[in-house]
Amino acid sequence: MRLNAKQIAAYTGGQFLVDPIDASALMTGITWDSREVRPGWLYVALPGERVDGHAFVEAALRAGAAGALVTDGPSQSCALLARELGAAIIEVPNTASAITDLARAWRSHLRGRVIGLTGSVGKTTTKNLTRDVCAAYGSVVATKANQNNELGVPRTLLNADPETAVVVVEMGMRGRGQIAELCDFVRPVWGLITNVGESHIELLGSRENIARAKSELFEALPAGVGRAFANLDDDFAAFMAERGRLSERSVALSGFAGHPDAALRGALERESAACDQAVWAEDVSLDAEGRPRFTLCARDAADHDDGALFATVERVPCALSLTGAHNVDNACAAASVGFALGLDLATIAAALGASVPEPGRQEVIAARGGFTVINDAYNASPDSMRASLATFAATDVAGRRIAVLGDMGELGSFAPACHEGVGAAAASHHLDKLICIGELARHIAAGAEAAGMDAARISRADTVADVLEELDALLEPGDAVLVKASHFTGLTRIVEGLVN
Repeated sequence: MRLNAKQIAAYTGGQFLVDPIDASALMTGITWDSREVRPGWLYVALPGERVDGHAFVEAALRAGAAGALVTDGPSQSCALLARELGAAIIEVPNTASAITDLARAWRSHLRGRVIGLTGSVGKTTTKNLTRDVCAAYGSVVATKANQNNELGVPRTLLNADPETAVVVVEMGMRGRGQIAELCDFVRPVWGLITNVGESHIELLGSRENIARAKSELFEALPAGVGRAFANLDDDFAAFMAERGRLSERSVALSGFAGHPDAALRGALERESAACDQAVWAEDVSLDAEGRPRFTLCARDAADHDDGALFATVERVPCALSLTGAHNVDNACAAASVGFALGLDLATIAAALGASVPEPGRQEVIAARGGFTVINDAYNASPDSMRASLATFAATDVAGRRIAVLGDMGELGSFAPACHEGVGAAAASHHLDKLICIGELARHIAAGAEAAGMDAARISRADTVADVLEELDALLEPGDAVLVKASHFTGLTRIVEGLVN
């Protein structure tokens, strides 16, 4: 972001309560956390249920903020401090909306390619892989962590400069219309949908409704110049492409597939005209630590007259640092973006291999007790639970495999059945112990027992302390512990207790 105080006031409909000493000086960053403020940044005072950001305006100014957006007039001492420092205080009708207003205006300054990314599972990992692949193409700005909501999305745009080559914007979704609202100011030129799963089924009621909501990204892509990236392994890919009227609006389509089977390949052959590019994986295997090894393949149909999608392909070996076969899908998604940018497959494969997981996402930690902890407690859905269990089962473990599984959120009336399904999946893998913590997780235990898992290998716990006590008595050198649940459960405390 490079906006001066006059522009900020104009874009947000604000008025100066304290005039800056230099209204033409550019502000180069934005935050609503006074602890993050850097000299020359804009501080936004957001009201909150427990903490009101207006209480920290003075702290932000002392930290070097060049301006502050407020809805309440500053105290006399705060106004005096702003004048002494030459900082602006701008009153706006709504500070949260003002962030979006700034992003909407700043979007017109960006000359690089803006890519919107959404999906039920794997959004953040795919975003990180896409970011790392795009870094081989040019300068890139991507959503930090999983800041994919009404505040994080505009901030991603505001973090970019006009010269930024690629901006990757992760978009979360809780209901119909939300992706469309985000796209209204993000104005993505390219859009990628990872998949359609069961996340948010509580609000939308069915996977088809989830697909309708996700397809709002494809619908927002500009006619004639846009490009959509669709997961050809997903049974709703064609549905979302149709919802986006991609062919009718001359929006190009890139397909990706992490695990294409013979039937899928046949379908792709018959429908090759729909995709002008495709990226997929062959010969997928996992090493002893559960990291995928595969052949990365790509085909540009525009290079050939016969229209056969798999007639001539490029192939390079690829090895990921991430664990889990499900990350092959995420890697192919990111590779399809790199391929569309014109990067060669060897460069793409190198970037994918160098990408590392974020804390809390299949993070492998060697504990001092000689056992291993797989920290996957950042978030969870039925799909990601099953994928995490499959990865855990495929990992080479010298001792015993112990899974600690907690509640999954946003499933509504589907929650008991979804948790029982995860229990059945757990029973299908070799686990020496299954510990279920939380009220909903009791359905995981029930599902595992119903699917034939020995009841003696299943425990039910109410608190983190209960789990740590059981593990303290159970764990031995060589064992491995998987910790997986939705973020709200706070199971990272189990990881911290085991490691520290």
